[in-house]
Amino acid sequence: MRSFTNPEMDLNGKNILVTGGTGSFGHAFVKSVIERYTPERLIIFSRDELKQYEMAQVFSDTEHPFLRYFIGDVRDLERLKMAMRGVDYVVHAAALKHVPIAEYNPFECIRTNVHGAENVVNASIYCGVKKVVALSTDKAANPINLYGASKLASDKIFVAGNALGGRNGPRFSVVRYGNVMGSRGSVVPLFKRLVNNGATHLPITHPDMTRFWITLRQGVNMVLSSFARMQGGEIFVPKIPSVDIKTLCAAIAPDLPMEDIGIRPGEKMHEIMITEDDARATLELDDIYVIMPLMQLWRESSREEYFASGAREVDPRFSFASDTNTEWLSLEETRTLLNSLGY
Repeated sequence: MRSFTNPEMDLNGKNILVTGGTGSFGHAFVKSVIERYTPERLIIFSRDELKQYEMAQVFSDTEHPFLRYFIGDVRDLERLKMAMRGVDYVVHAAALKHVPIAEYNPFECIRTNVHGAENVVNASIYCGVKKVVALSTDKAANPINLYGASKLASDKIFVAGNALGGRNGPRFSVVRYGNVMGSRGSVVPLFKRLVNNGATHLPITHPDMTRFWITLRQGVNMVLSSFARMQGGEIFVPKIPSVDIKTLCAAIAPDLPMEDIGIRPGEKMHEIMITEDDARATLELDDIYVIMPLMQLWRESSREEYFASGAREVDPRFSFASDTNTEWLSLEETRTLLNSLGY
């Protein structure tokens, strides 16, 4: 699988803030930054003091004096402004991500995912942040659930943030990717827990369901490379493989049967990251696709600079969907990947 390490942002001596920094991505991002760089400050911004306390046991601010643990919520604009003072780069990972929970709690989903995105943009402009990369999801393309719709709105807010900030303001871009294998919200830990507890079957929502898969390390690398190449307004989409649920089940528990429990509210059979309507704005590089902003922002040479680095236009009828993907994980590849992640 691709590593997405080229190009890579040099964070030595920089001030970085990660919203939702105690989540699965935040843990992986902090671990990666500690291994590779010595920033001036790395601020973990999140609202749960228990998770911050637990994370500090793993990544000690005594051992790594550039770490800062900052309690706050992206719903609170003033707190964000305080946290972003002197910050160079922001990674926006805070979100409510669970599809059925978002369906049942729509107001809370909107407050965090949409109003929170607005607050991050406003605080970044107010504090003079240089670059912001926001994490998105395949569910934001042609959304059928509130989580996806809220992340589509968030993506639009960050793209428009480039115009709101003006020519000399922060640059905002988005990284959109699929299911993160082994993250807290992934089905993999659930299946492993069921197997370890002596389950007689694995519950699936539909036997033909497919998903895009990416590892946490790949997701972190995508964010770092996006900081390095972004001009502002792009949605970066990694070229990642698909896997079907039957292959995933066979890789985790080959001897257990599957039980179809039905598709959950707001769940798709297959995911899509680039729609055919987005194709006319999409450029292709060796390891990623770049959806360029359709609105005129502040510069006209963005596409030409990508072409100069080897980008090419995609077919006008192109789409990037998990069921028509040209790259798939085999059973053995899925098993090997899971083993490498400790599953």
